Amino acid sequence: MSVLCIVAHPDDEVLGVGGTLARHAADGDDVHICILSDGVTSRYDNVEAADVEIEQRRQRAQMAADTLGVTVSLYGFPDNSFDTVPLLDIVQTIEAEIDEQNPDIVYTHHYGDLNVDHELTCRATITATRPLTDSSVDRVLAFETLSASEWSVPRPDNAFQPTSFVDVTDSLDTKSEALSVYEQELREPPHPRTIDTVRKNADVWGSKVGVPAAEPFELLREVNR
Repeated sequence: MSVLCIVAHPDDEVLGVGGTLARHAADGDDVHICILSDGVTSRYDNVEAADVEIEQRRQRAQMAADTLGVTVSLYGFPDNSFDTVPLLDIVQTIEAEIDEQNPDIVYTHHYGDLNVDHELTCRATITATRPLTDSSVDRVLAFETLSASEWSVPRPDNAFQPTSFVDVTDSLDTKSEALSVYEQELREPPHPRTIDTVRKNADVWGSKVGVPAAEPFELLREVNR
């Protein structure tokens, strides 16, 4: 099985779906992560300082991927400014990844996230994975990203309502190890983006579906061939 995870920023892949990706890899699946932005440039006015942090962030993304047992590619769309570039550019980047990886399953952000990059990544992914005759993609699933999904303005049409769950009991430690690579992106409690909170969140979702730890997903599209 081939798996593609499409995210906006480095660390989104681990926060949202790290346990599931690690489980796929442990099961022998071919897993690749596509990260669309450096996740840094919006924080800096100084170009040189931004370049240093971008390189460090890329290195961390590679380290996290190695920990999960997957591969990764990184792109340079503007951080927290996906709404300033043509959506078609993002769609075509994702389409190229799909052509190369030929995935059966695609994971991406939830469409109702507070972060505009997450929202547009989901929209571009749904466009790039439209169910054409020659598409390899059978399932598209959206994951939650702590401090983005639950902080959005609540509306009936944007709530994260998971319909599919993956038991990550055996891969939760690997997820935690990969997340620790992004130490600079973690926060002190009480905050959603801590390793302890991420683990507790997996425990809560697991309890809801009868396993020790789980990651939740909203099924966006499924084609049974």
